[in-house]
Amino acid sequence: MRERFEELIEIVKSAGEIIEDGFSAKKSIKHKGIVDLVTEYDVKTEEYLISKISQLYPEFEIIGEESYTDSKYSAEKAIYIDPIDGTTNFVHRIPHVAISIGIWENNTPICGVVYNPILKELFTAFKAEGAYLNGSKIEVSSETTLQSSLIGTGFPYAKVEQGSAYRWVVDTMSRILPYIQDIRRLGSAALDICYLADGRIDGFYEIDLKPWDVAGAIAILLEAGGRVSDLKNQSYKIGDDAIVASNGNIHEELLKIVGKNEYIRNT
Repeated sequence: MRERFEELIEIVKSAGEIIEDGFSAKKSIKHKGIVDLVTEYDVKTEEYLISKISQLYPEFEIIGEESYTDSKYSAEKAIYIDPIDGTTNFVHRIPHVAISIGIWENNTPICGVVYNPILKELFTAFKAEGAYLNGSKIEVSSETTLQSSLIGTGFPYAKVEQGSAYRWVVDTMSRILPYIQDIRRLGSAALDICYLADGRIDGFYEIDLKPWDVAGAIAILLEAGGRVSDLKNQSYKIGDDAIVASNGNIHEELLKIVGKNEYIRNT
């Protein structure tokens, strides 16, 4: 496994050229939902990644955002691919976009690669070897109080239905804002969690994410010394409805606020 990791990184970097080519180009945009977008570059990037990664790791199931149709997500031996995390940013030429790859076995992250080809930021991690940004080791912040913490989050696409997801977001944000330094909503969960791993923010929470959004970044965050759970402070599992991540120091404080409001997908 380890000997193939460097080749995986090179595959991701090559796929990044597709995103670079399309970043400023006119795009063909389709809607998967009311506000959930997909472009030909999402599809082309995923097709390239799957063609290469399936040859490199033939023993793994490949689960890609644009091609996977099952409603269940294996965590036994799976590779989760998000060809462009932050498609809305990509469409609007906002450079907070990334390819995200996470390899998991038995619900445990083995390695992760998250690459922003526009800003040339390559986050990588392999189990028990630490986390890196462009080859330099990174670690989470040392912040110990929630009031001094910068927190990242995101809004689920289901918000437009103004159902449980919308109510959860509004209620949770109204409760947490007085108790933190500030909040950031940048539009790519994979990069947000990598920024947490790099000490740029101190915590992160979001609901209704899919495994390909976070699988690679979780591997990187854990290797950087961070912590990940669900809203009940149980270890994050592939397919969980919610994720809470932090530098570890503020996790309990963060959970006291966001964990008071349980969210179950599609209810």
